[in-house]
Amino acid sequence: LVAAGRAANIEDIGLETTKVETDRGLIKVNGRMRTREPHVYAIGDMIGGLWLAHTAAHEGLIAAHVIAGEADVHEMDYTKQPHATYCRPEIASIGLTEEQVKAAGTPYKVGKIPFQAIAKAIIGGEYEGFAKIITNTETQDTIGVHIVGPHATDLIAEASLAFELDATPWEIGAATHAHPTLSEILGEAAMSVEGRSINF
Repeated sequence: LVAAGRAANIEDIGLETTKVETDRGLIKVNGRMRTREPHVYAIGDMIGGLWLAHTAAHEGLIAAHVIAGEADVHEMDYTKQPHATYCRPEIASIGLTEEQVKAAGTPYKVGKIPFQAIAKAIIGGEYEGFAKIITNTETQDTIGVHIVGPHATDLIAEASLAFELDATPWEIGAATHAHPTLSEILGEAAMSVEGRSINF
């Protein structure tokens, strides 16, 4: 396995005949993926950012909605983009890390549950890892979710939805998570923010 990085390929595509601006080999866009050339949009590796396929797809949706003339198209919010690392155990996250929250001086609480507390993980024989939810104690917002363990890259989808809907840990924990499923770890982690987890 070789991880050699990425580079945008924006050479010889005619940008020199447009008002499109570049910076260090990347195309500059606004929050709706529009360049300085009114009818030219750019997404994905051409603009840098997170360099993730699902993020590029979301950027493409935003650009398509703008091009179609739809009203009220939201701007791209990179803080709501999940990260997934396909290794063993899998790693997934969205939002801020605990270190970032501390550095910002944000008052916070953490709920953390090991996969050892989740029946489906024990049944499947994969119970290394944990789920951690970070909440801002002033606003009650969920500001970080981190999962290390079996199917973490699938489980992060619930956290992504929670971020999109501005769900609090209480709301995540109040949702019924089918039993036995690995998704229970997010409900448990959310409830553990206030010391209310059931299985740990």
